[in-house]
Amino acid sequence: MAIIPWEPLKDLEKFFEEDWDFMPVIPVKGANIPPMDISEDKDNVYVEVPLVGVKPEDVEVIVEDNVLTVRGKSEEEKEEKKKNYYRKEIKKGSFERSVTLPTEVRADKAGAEAKNGILKITLPKLEKKKAKTVKVKVKK
Repeated sequence: MAIIPWEPLKDLEKFFEEDWDFMPVIPVKGANIPPMDISEDKDNVYVEVPLVGVKPEDVEVIVEDNVLTVRGKSEEEKEEKKKNYYRKEIKKGSFERSVTLPTEVRADKAGAEAKNGILKITLPKLEKKKAKTVKVKVKK
């Protein structure tokens, strides 16, 4: 069996290398927090979440107060007692992830689609109202 060196400062380095543009995610021991890719163009915010092995009907997408929450569950298969695992890293069970969105979106127009194990969420941006210019009439 190979000996793996313990590097306690490596986790601390990873913590400070995180992208803090959005709400920070603080890992909780045993929690299943899926990763997310968030991008935007001039009209929409796009979010991609890998959900391999999760049925789309077991996923819930919530947009409220400019916070996106993705939650769901994956079925826990009975672990075979005969298997002698070296590592067991694939997490099963419930998961949840919430992030603050980079801009205001129209929650009522949000769309989500699952394809090839990736959940793709499209959130139309809220149109900013243009200022109205009023012409001042001068009486003679």
